[in-house]
Amino acid sequence: MTLQVQDLAKHYGDAAVFEHVSLEVAAGEFVAIVGESGVGKSTLLNCMAGLDSWDAGSIRHDGVALATLDDEARALWRRRQVGFVFQAFHVLPHLDVAQNVALPLMLLGDIDAARVQQMLSIVGLEGLGERLPQQLSGGQLQRVAIARALVHRPSLLLADEPTGNLDPTTAGRVMDVLVQQTREHGASLVLVTHSEAAAARADRVLHLRADGIAS
Repeated sequence: MTLQVQDLAKHYGDAAVFEHVSLEVAAGEFVAIVGESGVGKSTLLNCMAGLDSWDAGSIRHDGVALATLDDEARALWRRRQVGFVFQAFHVLPHLDVAQNVALPLMLLGDIDAARVQQMLSIVGLEGLGERLPQQLSGGQLQRVAIARALVHRPSLLLADEPTGNLDPTTAGRVMDVLVQQTREHGASLVLVTHSEAAAARADRVLHLRADGIAS
């Protein structure tokens, strides 16, 4: 499945966040997006996930134009096809680690305890499934967020500064998991980052500016 963004524009009032943004990400491809702070990298990622609106242009995933989907259909598309890794983790404090990871499967009505345990093992959290988030380090929490984003094998993986709060060793492990899962399952990975080390792992690095995007 391919992600296609064509001539996308986003404004806040009269101020343009970005304009004329076009890019394409193939299945199994890893694209990193870099750019100065405030240029709209996270906003662009939110648009790709259908979480934010845009003012011009189009976003298509596997030929489906997101703008043609109503809220319910877009939520269902996101639930089935998208894995989102937030910089701030967004784990639920009242659920244990395994329950947090299982959330996408719960929403799809397809609980698979073995798959959850497999993902915990892949991200190096085996044996920690019954712990609560407040008992984990920041690096462990980010790996919970990644396991949750990957557990339902999404075809589109979006990651917003996933290594921004991590030490270099943990950041490297996180990137290993993201890249390995992308290649293994043929997902399209779009990563927003300030990290040169993370961007260096990508197949392509694109630079977002207010007037568009450049390689």
